[in-house]
Amino acid sequence: MEIGIIGAGFIGGTLARKLAAVGHHVRIANSRGPETVTEFDSDDAIRPMWAVDAVTGVDIAILSVPVKAVGAFPEDMTAALASVPVVIDTGNYYPVRDGNIDELDRGMADSAWVAARLGRPVYKVFNNIVAPSLKNKATHDAARRLGLTVAGPDGDSKQQVMALVEEIGFDPVDAGALEDSWRLQPGTPTYCQDMNADQFRTGLAATVQADVETYHAGRDSMTAEQFAAANDYMRRILA
Repeated sequence: MEIGIIGAGFIGGTLARKLAAVGHHVRIANSRGPETVTEFDSDDAIRPMWAVDAVTGVDIAILSVPVKAVGAFPEDMTAALASVPVVIDTGNYYPVRDGNIDELDRGMADSAWVAARLGRPVYKVFNNIVAPSLKNKATHDAARRLGLTVAGPDGDSKQQVMALVEEIGFDPVDAGALEDSWRLQPGTPTYCQDMNADQFRTGLAATVQADVETYHAGRDSMTAEQFAAANDYMRRILA
């Protein structure tokens, strides 16, 4: 398949390599331009492009950018995404990075907000695994595979997304509709935990609306210094 990725950071960059390794043709873009995406120079299956070109005419588009960036997409980007058969959102809302977004502060699911901004369905995937686990813990040994959640509309597109998750070495877990994807967001019991599929299903079932304020407390109180330190730590691990 032809897959376009917007965002070449921890998750987007790792996914580019994973998807290219299993035979897909990957286009990738960052916010600065293709000449600055040099980390894939040795991989002919990964082609840096401008953002709109990266998602024009692809089979699947993956958005791996801060939530605030989706809100600032220009019209030509939104128009290009409108014709992509499947769009995946890997993002999570962090007010310290994204600024306060009223709908999300009132409890709207992060990726439901993204879908509303784009005016089209999306699937929430790859948002609740840390990049080192995504990079290093994929396996086709069924006894050792980690689960990865997939939330979004039922149907053939969801099955295609779940097949993609399995293809790169993880066990897809159907996490329900996009409106239910608040159960996968920062602070919830399963967020960024290395769990197998059964553990994920148990954890999701135990994630209840009555505890949403508790789930969000850690996310909402994170300082800029803590957020920067977490990113620096991740960068060192992936180096």
